[in-house]
Amino acid sequence: MTNNMERFPVWRVSEKGRSNTVDVVVKEFPLTITLNNQEVVTLLCSPANLDYLAIGFLFSEGLITGKDDIKKIIVDQQAGVVQVETGKDRGFISQPLGKRLVTSGGGRGASFYHAHGQAKVESDIEMPASQVFALVDEFVQRSEVFKATGGVHSAALCDTENILVFTEDIGRHNAIDKVFGECMLKDIPTTGRLIITSGRVSSEILLKVARRNIPLLISKSAPTNLGVRLADDLGVTLIGFARGRKMNVYANEWRIMAK
Repeated sequence: MTNNMERFPVWRVSEKGRSNTVDVVVKEFPLTITLNNQEVVTLLCSPANLDYLAIGFLFSEGLITGKDDIKKIIVDQQAGVVQVETGKDRGFISQPLGKRLVTSGGGRGASFYHAHGQAKVESDIEMPASQVFALVDEFVQRSEVFKATGGVHSAALCDTENILVFTEDIGRHNAIDKVFGECMLKDIPTTGRLIITSGRVSSEILLKVARRNIPLLISKSAPTNLGVRLADDLGVTLIGFARGRKMNVYANEWRIMAK
């Protein structure tokens, strides 16, 4: 039993009757992130890799630009707080932002950044469809918490042959932010690599990926219309419904070879 799960007694009901048993349920945890002693947000998340989540979130929201901005990270698991300090001369927040509560369900609401001005991803990387299927198969097998509970999203950074970073969280945004936070803190390059996610690809998810100069985004789920349009505009190859030996390529299909 990991720190991400808890056991509960349940009644299991079927056409044959009911029985008393025990089920494993994923944990939900409120995490408050502060930047330079100012509360920025409270995320509902899985209680693991909270430093990665905080750093990934702050980067995705445009509040830090890289590892060099970070002076100190303090994780207080018991209090549910991650404090991030940057260099005194950075001045990232010039006026109060107002604390936000972000649910585990998905959208961030009003974001601190926009698609306008985002540079197009330039990469001539190509990948055979068979390798996409192989990576997605490995991705599915990695998710131990999902196998046990069915209650988390997964995300992974990969090269064209291997999974390099893998995370799980009750929120699809959180899972991707944890990947990028780990990459930043461990100096793992993201340029020219790819992201696999279990969740829906909205415009915000697509922007997170484009900001890391990642040319391929693969999802087991569906995209939104704005996600597809942004992928096309920003030069990201967007794949949805990657399951078994089938997938839909919604934008920049030239990077996927048939064999």
